[in-house]
Amino acid sequence: MAKEKLEKTNALRLLDRKKIPYTAHTYPCEEFTDGLGVARTLGLDPALVCKTLVTVGKSGAHYVFVLPVQGELDRKKAAALVGEKSLELLHVKDLLAVTGYIRGGCTALGMKKQFPTVVEESLRDKETIYVSGGRRGLQLALAPGDLVEAAGAAWGDILQRE
Repeated sequence: MAKEKLEKTNALRLLDRKKIPYTAHTYPCEEFTDGLGVARTLGLDPALVCKTLVTVGKSGAHYVFVLPVQGELDRKKAAALVGEKSLELLHVKDLLAVTGYIRGGCTALGMKKQFPTVVEESLRDKETIYVSGGRRGLQLALAPGDLVEAAGAAWGDILQRE
């Protein structure tokens, strides 16, 4: 049986160029599906499926945060980590122009420009995590340390805690 040819995204090209191993998982997806929906569709533990949030600091600079889909970004902690007074989420209408990706397909890998990126530190000890592959309907399984390496990211405590 012939293996299906996967259309390469910037994220896949980046991982291939850096020789970072990953497994691609595709699923039917015509419109935005949140991370919990993606986890259900692929039968994955939601604690291992990540969302990528793009923010704008008070300075106007952009920052990227990767965290489990069930978690909420603590904007105060995140701002402190990147040296900003405050952070706001980037408006969805600006996402494509800033990152090259659309909502539901945004990933810290292979954006138009490399922005400072922080990955939630609680993901560090996981064997495998899942992030968007750069388009809707494509998730990548890879080691958390490989994501940090490929995205030029740092680890940080960015989750809201009860």
